[in-house]
Order: sequence, then C-alpha cells, then structure tokens
Amino acid sequence: MPNRDCAGVYVIAELGVNHDGRLDRALELTQAAADAGADAVKLQYFETDRLLSSAAKLAAYQQAAGEADPVEMLRRLELPLESMARVIEKAHALGLHALVTVFSVELVGRAAELPWDAFKSASPDIVHRPLLEALAATGRPLLVSTGASEMDEIERAASWLRNCGARERTALLHCVSSYPAAPADAALLGIVALRRAFDVPIGYSDHTCLDAIGAAAVACGAAVLEKHLTYDPRAAGPDHAASLGPRAFARYAGLAKQVPRDRVLPAHADPVLDDRYQMTDDSDVLGALTKRVLPCEREVRMLSRQSIVSRRGLQQGEVIRADDLTFKRPGTGLPPCEIEHVIGRRLRRAVKADTPLVAEDLA
Repeated sequence: MPNRDCAGVYVIAELGVNHDGRLDRALELTQAAADAGADAVKLQYFETDRLLSSAAKLAAYQQAAGEADPVEMLRRLELPLESMARVIEKAHALGLHALVTVFSVELVGRAAELPWDAFKSASPDIVHRPLLEALAATGRPLLVSTGASEMDEIERAASWLRNCGARERTALLHCVSSYPAAPADAALLGIVALRRAFDVPIGYSDHTCLDAIGAAAVACGAAVLEKHLTYDPRAAGPDHAASLGPRAFARYAGLAKQVPRDRVLPAHADPVLDDRYQMTDDSDVLGALTKRVLPCEREVRMLSRQSIVSRRGLQQGEVIRADDLTFKRPGTGLPPCEIEHVIGRRLRRAVKADTPLVAEDLA
C-alpha cells in the first residue's frame, strides 16, 4: 500500500459487482486488470439480507440500468467467499494486491479469514462507527471512501480510527457518489482539501468516464486511484456504465502513472493561480477547494447509508437491547454511530421487524 511519499500512484481496479455474480468473469477481470497495469483488484463482500432492510429502494441510476428490485439485484450480484478466495489466489499469482470492501459488521470476521492485502469502507459508511472500528481491528491497511460526506463527518471518522490506533495504516479517498459522475462534478480540489486537513495518504475513487481524469487527480496529489473495470460498459447491471473497459482502463492507468512527482500540486500551493497543474482541458473538474455533499450525491447518500434497524418486532414501552438491533440500508433512520445512545432506551411506540429506527420511536 502507498504512503504519502511513494514514487508513483497506486491504481486499484475496482471489480465491484461487474463480475455479475460469476467467478469466471471475476477471474477474467482480474487478468484484465493485470494486463492494464493495475496494482490491485478490489471486490465487494455483502449479503443482501444483512445489508437491505424492508425500506430499501433503488437509486435512479440503478433504475436507469434496468433494475426493478433492490433485493433481487443484490442477490444476483453476490459473490461467495469461496469464489473470492480464488480471485485472491489469481491476483497474487499475477503480482496484484487483492482488496475488499465489507458492508456489514458481522461479515468482517469472515472476510478477515482470507489473505486480503487491505480492507476498504464504502462512502456511505463514513458514519458507520461500528463497521469502521471492526475493520480497523483487523490490523490491515484500510481505505476509507468519503463520497457524499461533509468535512466534519470525515473528521469524526478519522478520529475514531485514530483512537483505534489505525491512523498509520489508513488512507482517505476523495469520491463523488454519482454513477457515472459528470466531469463538472469531479471536484478534484477535494483531494487538496483532504490533504490539507489530514496527515494520511489521500486518493481518489473515480466514477467519471474520462481517461485523463486520473492523471489530473494525481496532479492534485492523489496517491491512490480507484476506478471501476468492466468487460463491457454497455453490459446490463448497475455499475457497468460508470466503468471503463480493459483498453480504456489501460489508458487511464498509463496516463496516471506518467505524471511525475514534481508535477504534483503541493498541498498548500494555490491551485487556481498555478496552471502548471492543469491536466485536463475542462477546468470544471477542479471544483471548489472544499469537501462537501454535491447535489448529485444527495439521493445516494440517503439510500446507501445504513441506519439502526430492528432485528425483530418491538413493542411500545420495551427497553431496547443490543441484540434487538442491527445496521442496514437505507439511511433514513438513526445512523450507526448513535447506537450507544439507543441501547437501553424505551420505545415510545411499537416498531415492526426490519425497520429503521427514528428519533420519534424513542421515549
């Protein structure tokens, strides 16, 4: 994994769910990542019934991709740990690192049984303190995406990880949670804002479809790039349209790795006046020198964050126990970081099983 002073950018090929739930396709994409010059591949580990509550809904981009039901979609895209072990084996044989995003606290221990080189938390889980602390407890490097989040939320997550002793093995990734993200929404100066605020490696999880934007991100100081890789951007599925095919990914990685370190914008330089660092013809990709939730991210922020959810039906007046609760999407209820303030409270009204808890439920 990279550090702040590494010689070149570390490129992650995000396979995500572009394997369509098929091991053979995941292995093919791993080979394609190696051929394209990636340093690592990454998968996503989730179980649909643990991740989605009865209130879960599809995002607009998922509906546009032809999806009709969130549960059916995710079940189709699950990849079991046995298959992931095969992907890790192939990645290591090809000289690649193997990374994984874990979406549920209960799955961290299982995932840690495999020789992943690093873990990652998805952007919606920047407020999921129990998950971040569980990932930190594995002792492995941790990448934390920051899409659809405000700076104070990132600062709070960073403090949790610092208190866990994980700061030295944590990297933060600037991200815009839009699929695909328009170039005008890339907000690359968010990378600079994060570099100024945090003494850890900063990267960029890219959801645009521009070959050159990775190079622009490196010029802004990104030490890590994460980009979705697919076998065909026109394929059916939620993430293919925000991904690059093998040839485009090879161009993307090649351009990014060509940016010399002396072209990287110093964290406290003026990014507006110093045009040596302009790596693309579209100046809109820079955005403002801040980290904030963009309008294009608001829907995904609500639907993909997790809430405190009832495991079973709870009665009015009942005192809530820890084993009554879990964490699931969507983020319409109390956030996971509030769990300590919910346990031991009495219910003002009955709550059905598999329902996000809201403040009005609590006496």
